[in-house]
Amino acid sequence: MTARNAFYAQSGGVTAVINASACGVIETARKHTDRIGKVLAGRNGIIGALTEELIDTSAESDAAIAALRHTPSGAFGSCRYKLKSLEANRREYERLIEVFRAHDIGYFFYNGGGDSADTCLKVSQLSDSMGYPIQAIHVPKTVDNDLPITDTCPGFGSVAKYVAVSTREASFDVRSMAKTSTKVFVVEVMGRHAGWIAAAGGLASTDDTPIPVVILFPEIEFNQEQFLSRVGENVERHGYCTVVVSEGCHWPDGRFLAEAGTRDAFGHAQLGGAAPVVAQMVKDSLGYKYHWAVADYLQRAARHLASRTDVEQAYAMGKAAVELALEGRNSVMPTIVRASQEPYRWEVGVAELKNVANVEKFMPRDFISEDGFGITGKCRQYLVPLIQGEDYPPYAGGLPMYATLQNVAVAKKLSGDFKL
Repeated sequence: MTARNAFYAQSGGVTAVINASACGVIETARKHTDRIGKVLAGRNGIIGALTEELIDTSAESDAAIAALRHTPSGAFGSCRYKLKSLEANRREYERLIEVFRAHDIGYFFYNGGGDSADTCLKVSQLSDSMGYPIQAIHVPKTVDNDLPITDTCPGFGSVAKYVAVSTREASFDVRSMAKTSTKVFVVEVMGRHAGWIAAAGGLASTDDTPIPVVILFPEIEFNQEQFLSRVGENVERHGYCTVVVSEGCHWPDGRFLAEAGTRDAFGHAQLGGAAPVVAQMVKDSLGYKYHWAVADYLQRAARHLASRTDVEQAYAMGKAAVELALEGRNSVMPTIVRASQEPYRWEVGVAELKNVANVEKFMPRDFISEDGFGITGKCRQYLVPLIQGEDYPPYAGGLPMYATLQNVAVAKKLSGDFKL
């Protein structure tokens, strides 16, 4: 069998461990040169395929590729770009075929979340609809933890660890100052429709380190009166209160607390900041001095505090994607299966992309406390294994050493530029 090249691309918001998946893909492919030629990476995701801006990963040393395992963000650049349906924009698909054919690409590995799964599904259908053999495998990634079927999503465990640790540390700070200064600290975390990241803030409080934490989930309609009552009770009892609010927290009519009135490239509402909105409510109604912060990119870029479990799972998903392709599979995604809770054990499974694309996994109601402001024991049992273990990057001069690849461009073979 003649070896064909592979195309790998990163999509959507990056994570602390998405490069670990890239490492898994590339290192595994390098062990099967009889079946896979070069791994060509898309510069800035799927856009790199459309514009024929490809990166030759074979130009990188084994050591440089190995260093991706401890490097955050997207080594090849990512993008937010969703392919339209074949009927709506056939030209995009024709262009993909042109580029794939020109560079003898027979494998497509797309590393991303729900919208990326949809793109991967569409590409997997090219073989039937356009007569070009291509195996498309989705490599799961999203800090939002909202992909279905897989027990968890690579990227989530590390952001959960960051949020849990940051919530605990900030709470210690507020507790120290509460007598004469700040009494309420509000931290905003990611999560448009699913509150998994916000739930991680609940891990900050344990039996041996109790902290008054109020969590605002996207799955629970925001009730201002009940929220303010709970914050007031915590301050009266403990002297302070920490609030973890998801960016997707919304009013009963569906409006986001933080809706800015604009849309992103996927058509999602742009959110402008729930933390200051909530903090001002506290000030206006209760009179407490407050501070607020938005974790934003910090939470998903914090490789220095990555969960070892997350790193290992991210690498395993990249490795499994290549192995599935070599088995002849198409239109599938490797998954993480929780084989045992105590002790925690996981293994690799597989899901059909038709069951993954455009499906969101929300927080189960029994993971959220009855009052809607905290997590249950069942949720804690689910979350705790995912933040276990440390996997520190190497340090030099007090700073982490992260890889910056050469990203050598592959010579273009097609004439003319493709307009997005």
